[in-house]
Amino acid sequence: MATSSERRIPNDGLEMKDFFPVGSGVGIRGPVAEVNPSERDLGRGATYHIETYGCQMNVADSELVRSILNDRGYREVPDRDTANILMVNTCSIRDKAERKVLTKLSSFRKQKLRLRKDRRPIVCVLGCMAERLKTRLLEEMLLADVVVGPDAYRDLPRLLSIVRDGDSGAKAYNVQLSLDETYADLRPVRTSGNGVSAFVSIMRGCANMCTYCIVPFTRGRERSRPLESIVDEITGLVEAGYKEVVLLGQNVNSYNDISSGQSNMSVTYAPGFKTVYRPPKSGRTFSDLVDAVCGISEDLRVRYTSPHPKDFPQDLIELYRTHKNLPRHIHLPLQSGSSKILERMRRGYTHEAFLELVMQMRSVMPDVALSTDIITGFCGESESDHEDTIRLVKEVEFESAFVFAYSQREKTFAARHLEDDVPRETKVRRLQEIGAAWKATALSRNLKRVGTVQRVLVEGKSDLKDGSLTGRSEFNTRAFFHTDPSDPKIRAGQFVNVHVDRASTTSLFGHLMVT
Repeated sequence: MATSSERRIPNDGLEMKDFFPVGSGVGIRGPVAEVNPSERDLGRGATYHIETYGCQMNVADSELVRSILNDRGYREVPDRDTANILMVNTCSIRDKAERKVLTKLSSFRKQKLRLRKDRRPIVCVLGCMAERLKTRLLEEMLLADVVVGPDAYRDLPRLLSIVRDGDSGAKAYNVQLSLDETYADLRPVRTSGNGVSAFVSIMRGCANMCTYCIVPFTRGRERSRPLESIVDEITGLVEAGYKEVVLLGQNVNSYNDISSGQSNMSVTYAPGFKTVYRPPKSGRTFSDLVDAVCGISEDLRVRYTSPHPKDFPQDLIELYRTHKNLPRHIHLPLQSGSSKILERMRRGYTHEAFLELVMQMRSVMPDVALSTDIITGFCGESESDHEDTIRLVKEVEFESAFVFAYSQREKTFAARHLEDDVPRETKVRRLQEIGAAWKATALSRNLKRVGTVQRVLVEGKSDLKDGSLTGRSEFNTRAFFHTDPSDPKIRAGQFVNVHVDRASTTSLFGHLMVT
């Protein structure tokens, strides 16, 4: 017999799961059809049109979506007016990017309302905005019928079929984030581009938790594809004639493949850099991956983006001595040149540590071209902090920079705990001053290349009206060049030598050198 102090579990049929709140990551609303997710022909000839906004990761994700949909019987069409499904792959990194997508979705809604109900296309929102604005898109703004986050693309055919075969007003969504999804087994369907350069996603998510950044909330924590799956995909690209791959990740050089186990050693960072989290145990590192990819073919140019400065240990820098197919260009996001602001951003380094890393790189590659990302007007940024950034831009001599005025993103630490106190007009002025600083150093470095011969990977005809061809140099600088009518025909995908006759801030101009 139980005593009064004992707790009895009632025999009411409830299980442990019933005592936890139901998650809001997956859902169906309205009168919908039952669908067997194992069916191979869920699309049954349905057509889709996809538009992609944002970073290279979104471009790569759209290629994965094509692979998933095509495999289930869906068919892509180039004209949105003939599509049964209108898809937008979205970006949430800045307010301007979101507003651009919302404008596009509004135009889709107007297109729908002009048609009879039985002919209205399904509007599907993919990517970072899907995860962030699910409820607003589905219920408040009525801009979407299907909403799918970056880790749920495998569920897309089922969700589309549920809504497509259901009654008017049906909605479906899946924005659950994953701890292990990398889509490593999928082969992207590449329908755009020039057939010369391909994006290859090697890892997903980010663990850095910079105070201004929403990526960990929209794409989840870091996880890496097995090294062998990446090498296999790139080997196939080489066999198909591609001459360049760009390895992609939100924090690409923190790649850490633990599919074959982990060592007892923690991941090592560049000297003077730290993280807000405990360094994970090391698997196969980014250096291991780059070494393997470079070894696939000496004729394959290997680039990567976007790295974090902390993840440049010496062994990665030393690979630039070993592999000539690593071009002499590194994208090195700075964000701010003020140590105070860097601390507030939780970037894990100082002005001095960043400059020391640059010196290490130039000790191996004296002529390396560096590009960067900079945020101006972050919370509490003073004129002195701004001047520190301009000083560092000049010291490093960046050749390209993506400069943005700080845009507060909800859910981030900065939105919850810091004040966005720099006036808009001040942000714009500082942005312009930083732009002038990097453009001056870029022009100076490009002018030094006049009279030199640069190795250029040809991409095809340029958009200029002078009949020139275009490609990119080893420094990732856009090059325009002319050929003599008697020269052999130059094709996209060839490496050629170009004599530089003149230069601008962002481009080189010259003529083909025939050997």
